[in-house]
Amino acid sequence: MDDGERRSGKRDRLARLTRLITVLRAHPDGVRVGELARRVDMSVRTVYRDLDAIDRELQVGVWSEGGLWGVAGEDFLPPLKLTLSEAMAVVLSARLMVRYADKYDPDLAAAFEKLEEGLPPVLAEHVDRTLGILSSLPRDERFRRHVHLLTRAWSERRVVSLDYDPPRHSRYGAVGERRRAVVRPYLIEPSLQTHALYLIGWDETRDGLRTFKIERILDAALTPRTFDPPEGGIEDSLWRAWDIIADQSEVEVVLRFAPTVAGRVEEATWHPTQRVEREPDGSLAWRATVSGTIEIRLWILSWGDEVEVLAPAALRDDVIATWRRALERYGEPAAG
Repeated sequence: MDDGERRSGKRDRLARLTRLITVLRAHPDGVRVGELARRVDMSVRTVYRDLDAIDRELQVGVWSEGGLWGVAGEDFLPPLKLTLSEAMAVVLSARLMVRYADKYDPDLAAAFEKLEEGLPPVLAEHVDRTLGILSSLPRDERFRRHVHLLTRAWSERRVVSLDYDPPRHSRYGAVGERRRAVVRPYLIEPSLQTHALYLIGWDETRDGLRTFKIERILDAALTPRTFDPPEGGIEDSLWRAWDIIADQSEVEVVLRFAPTVAGRVEEATWHPTQRVEREPDGSLAWRATVSGTIEIRLWILSWGDEVEVLAPAALRDDVIATWRRALERYGEPAAG
């Protein structure tokens, strides 16, 4: 075996060990060797050998109990070994984060700096320019502190207590009041629509799934209590959300888009449940089942007079009332 083959073999082995650690990290309560073998597409014998190598050579503590295997320690995360295509995918994902962010995120900046190392010059320059944009955003230490605490709570499945200040005015219900909430953190999710970060979890105080805008959290603290994750996760609930809000009743929305924009609407998948059908006159019938109408309403209004709400009736009335208020505010157009 020549030196090139030997180096390639070492890289493949390191990639295999790293992937195995990643799977173990994703299962803090442990996972069986047979499942590990299936997830990483290796034999059970190879998995046992690699678990021993992770413990002895990489010095990452491995534990085994009752047939389950896991990794110990809180601070170790394996280094990323990315191909060019994988690095590009991460760059694009981080670019979306920068476009959504309205404040400086030092953790995102640090991730960018690590990603920049080893990239081809063109991509590295792009990352560097992105860092320049990110560094010009304002700082918010309270927000960062809360994100760190909630990230820890999420990863350790720890219940948190929150002092929360909801919006003072809402067109969809009573005025919110400051309150204390005890929450099981299920997910932290960014919203491109509102340029904000949200905590989604089970609110023990209200006995239901709730969405909390992290910018509105006044104070947060870890409790010693832990919780079991929801059976099947919450992906099914988020599947119905238009953006972030997943705690509303499901409703079917039916729209008709004018022929002038039908092609643009048809080119994208706006929601995983959407169904589209071209009408004889060139318009587009669009249907989807979403969690409430709060978020989709803003998207509908963004299309102006090139969309019509057919159902539900309450949403149609809401949009009509919105345009009437807008007309009253603007008045009749000035004479040309």
